[in-house]
Amino acid sequence: MKKITRFFWFCSGAHIGTLKKYPVEHNKYVGIGATIFFTALFASLSGGYAMYFVFNGSPFAVGFAILFGMLWGLAIFNMDRYIVSSIDKEGTTKQQIIQASPRILLAIMIGIVISRPLELKIFDKEIRQKLKSAYLKGQNRKIDTLEKTYNQKYAMELGKKSDLKKEKDSLEQDINRSRSQLNQEVFGDKTDQTSGIVGYGQYAKQKQQVLQEKEDRLKTVTGDLGQMDDFLSRRKDFEGLSDIRLFNAHELDSLSNIAGFSDRNWALGQLTYNDNGTRDLDTYLAISFIGYLFILFECLPVFVKLMSPKGPYDVAINKVSEANIYYAEKDKERDMKMTDSIYDHHLETDIERQKKIITAQSDYDFDHHSYD
Repeated sequence: MKKITRFFWFCSGAHIGTLKKYPVEHNKYVGIGATIFFTALFASLSGGYAMYFVFNGSPFAVGFAILFGMLWGLAIFNMDRYIVSSIDKEGTTKQQIIQASPRILLAIMIGIVISRPLELKIFDKEIRQKLKSAYLKGQNRKIDTLEKTYNQKYAMELGKKSDLKKEKDSLEQDINRSRSQLNQEVFGDKTDQTSGIVGYGQYAKQKQQVLQEKEDRLKTVTGDLGQMDDFLSRRKDFEGLSDIRLFNAHELDSLSNIAGFSDRNWALGQLTYNDNGTRDLDTYLAISFIGYLFILFECLPVFVKLMSPKGPYDVAINKVSEANIYYAEKDKERDMKMTDSIYDHHLETDIERQKKIITAQSDYDFDHHSYD
């Protein structure tokens, strides 16, 4: 327990040597340190999970996720520890809030960032269903677009095929009627279209000739229709319309499994809307409350420090800080005096040296002139 306590003291950014002297403050800083530690832990898990989806499918995805998660968690831990420890309890409440306001704004952003990947994991099942539905709708739209383009591009050929199909159907019906009338003429059935004479006579031969012409035309139309079908089929293959089809259940599962962070994030946002475009309040509140929870959790270290009353540790650490500043200034003054003294000494030495040089030069000049 002593090791755990000291660890959380370290997390809180407290000066352990000073804090040990005030047992009444121990639990408070254990709580602050634990809050900072678990905030960094959740940030590490969230960052690692987000990075795992960024590199999903890569053999190094797990390694990248662990590395980034550790770096992200350490960065959040260091920032929380520094800002919480830098809040001066000697100031007024307003001054403390001003000191903490950048941290609170930053905490809101960090809370949103670290909560989003965890929200993706919590709503994983619903996100997969939304992605499957989106992929299926996208495939339908793609097929509709290709068909529309195909119909517009080959409108004349499709119109000709339709005309040939209608003519074929009409010829088949006429051939059936003509064959029936021929049979009636041969067997002597009296109708408006037959003579009623039994046998293969003149009228029967005429009907046989008409039937043969229609059958010949049907063969021609059928051949043309087959050629047109073959041409349009090749065009479908060329345009890619024959290869595209709707996804089956297995393909949709595979697509949702390999979906990237961006697609999953979009699907999470779409969960808050119904199919008719109205807001799904229940899902919206569920997702929002998770985000608010992490924002609050991220702000807790600062709130705990702000809400806690000024204790003996705060007074002591402020005095230690003032004493350190005082001694630092004294050391600075002493160093400046020593520097000035050394400078003056060197200056005096330089002046004496210059005097000696000038005197020697004067003596030399005097002797030289006297000799001349």
